[in-house]
Amino acid sequence: MIARIVAAFLVIAPAPSLAEPLARELFGAAKTPSQQDAMPIGTYARGCAAGLVELPESGPTWQAMRLSRHRNFGHPVMIDYLKDLSAAATQVGWAGLYIGDIGQPRGGPMTSGHASHQIGLDADIWMLPPRSLNLTRQQREDISSIPVRSADQRSVTENWTRNHHALLRAAASDKRVDRIFVAAAVKIEMCKTASAADTAWLQKIRPVAGHDTHFHVRLKCPAGARLCDKQKPTVATLSKGGNGCDDTLMWWVTDYLNPPEPTKKPKPPKKQEEPEKSAKTFILSDLPNQCRDVLSAP
Repeated sequence: MIARIVAAFLVIAPAPSLAEPLARELFGAAKTPSQQDAMPIGTYARGCAAGLVELPESGPTWQAMRLSRHRNFGHPVMIDYLKDLSAAATQVGWAGLYIGDIGQPRGGPMTSGHASHQIGLDADIWMLPPRSLNLTRQQREDISSIPVRSADQRSVTENWTRNHHALLRAAASDKRVDRIFVAAAVKIEMCKTASAADTAWLQKIRPVAGHDTHFHVRLKCPAGARLCDKQKPTVATLSKGGNGCDDTLMWWVTDYLNPPEPTKKPKPPKKQEEPEKSAKTFILSDLPNQCRDVLSAP
């Protein structure tokens, strides 16, 4: 079905009067991965993925949540990582993991929600310790994770435990991991309580808004993934060997939450420009050319 949609588009695309369909609609319509060698293509927030594999809905130490979204597909390295981390969770006092969105069968922009999760190397893991690993499909739709950040965003809640800290340490210590996104309050708490002699792994823990009920793991481009664009460091001190527990981190609960009064007069608005494109508005031609092959492949 998806191949016919793409083939039809490729025929009619040159006609200027016909609007090109949104990439998220094309990739959201794909029900199965492409039968190609595994390859992340493009960037985490502007790409697609060939040869993804499905994380089984349930395993000895995990359950995939929100199955109706059909987003439990990832690069083989990601699927192996999630299985390994779920087993490691049992060593820190959890029964395993509740795993949220990974990616669509062929990656690409999602029909709703995430800006990233496009190349099979991102995954969301719930902050809720599993109560059961025998949940039904309906139960996985009904239950929700728990917030570990206070409403004012400045501190962790009573839901945050030492086991959360230990799990994130295990997650970040894996060499396959590039970075892990958490709420700023979580990073601050981890900096406060980490052993002074063992904080190098904390450099991978990055504060990003919107991560109070889950943490978001991003893996590095796997060896040989020539079409995968590596992500550059975003915190200057990290390139110098720091762990991110510095003034840059505190900015999240100072200037970010309570911006200082402007000291200069605001500049006049610039001439109206075309809005910047995003995962919601990408069309197929905004993505790497290889994404056409991913969509049209069996």
